[in-house]
Amino acid sequence: MQGPLHGIRVLDFTGVVAGPLATMFLADQGAEVIKVEPLRGDSARGSRQRIDKDGEFSAMFISCNRGKRSLAIDAKTPVGREVLLKLVAEVDVLVQNFRPGTMDRLGLGAEFLRREYPRLIYVSMDGVGETGPYANKRVYDPIIQALSGFADIQADPATGRPRMIRTIVADKTTAIFAAQAISAALFSRERTGRGDHIRVAMLDTMISYLWPEGMMQYTVVGAEAITADPNLRPDLVFETRDGFITVGTISDSEWSGFCHAVERPNLLLDDRFNTPAARSVNAVARIMLMGEVIKERSSAEWLGRFDAADVPCAPILRRNEIIQNEQVVDRRLITELDQPTVGRVRQPRPAARFESADGRAIRPAPRIGEHTQDILVGLGYSDSQIANMAHDNAIKISSAL
Repeated sequence: MQGPLHGIRVLDFTGVVAGPLATMFLADQGAEVIKVEPLRGDSARGSRQRIDKDGEFSAMFISCNRGKRSLAIDAKTPVGREVLLKLVAEVDVLVQNFRPGTMDRLGLGAEFLRREYPRLIYVSMDGVGETGPYANKRVYDPIIQALSGFADIQADPATGRPRMIRTIVADKTTAIFAAQAISAALFSRERTGRGDHIRVAMLDTMISYLWPEGMMQYTVVGAEAITADPNLRPDLVFETRDGFITVGTISDSEWSGFCHAVERPNLLLDDRFNTPAARSVNAVARIMLMGEVIKERSSAEWLGRFDAADVPCAPILRRNEIIQNEQVVDRRLITELDQPTVGRVRQPRPAARFESADGRAIRPAPRIGEHTQDILVGLGYSDSQIANMAHDNAIKISSAL
């Protein structure tokens, strides 16, 4: 089956997570994504722990690069640049996440390529943007968590010490924003015939992402000092006799359902909790009270009671429990595939499901230079020319095993 982006060709100059994940989403939806790698491969191939005998794959690399083709080439050589310029002429989208100025030095900058190929959609991804005093900083996810307010919103309520989220939320969210912007630009090109230069910075993304509820007290100009911070309340992790669950009680019906499920109907008459506004103002007292009550029974008993009362609730799953969770299994959210040189691997199904492409198989991640020869043949290079490039270390050729 063909995905909705079938026929779209993407030249992917990105590395690590944010860029590769963005282009992987496009590959999941049917685009042909050519991953341009240095001869040693994307640095993410060796991230944390390699999982194959040849040292080409890490779990993270597979999960950010499935379904792509790999072109291993030295972009700094004259022949490497020649090959890449020929490819640019044939693709719809180019995505890069180098530091500002790097692509210009390679002769592949946005201004030059967009002038030569006005239909090209050129995407520049970076940490904090191309301008400003931080523009040349080396940036990773924790830097963005620090600058965007995420570390502050996770601060310990007792000590005020900021804390990081223990996942690369800025990288992954930026990938989603970038993929959506690329789809919008492709749609615009259908109407206008012209491409675009899209700039997506991690800092811009995460401030936008955090804003709706994370910056509520800063929304009204001049009212910052008198608006309570809604994020100072305890989180909704409740300990039971044998584990942890989460429970939500925002609406009147949910609060009423909770009170009856825990056999505390008198709480419905408590002035601190009898309206949504009162429950919000007194959130700390309410959540602490809920926590004391929930300690009295097992997780399974509480979840049964809350479900019967139509109160939002769920078990808090450990990561090793997710794969076998009944909802995850029923929805077939995790699939398995053969990854050459690694073995059987698990991957999540693409979150967006298209009726026209339902059941489309997920393809494995490529080896370094696995498709170099095929791509060069497609550009018109002869076997002898390709052999000379390999001999001169301008390209690397590998094959799937």
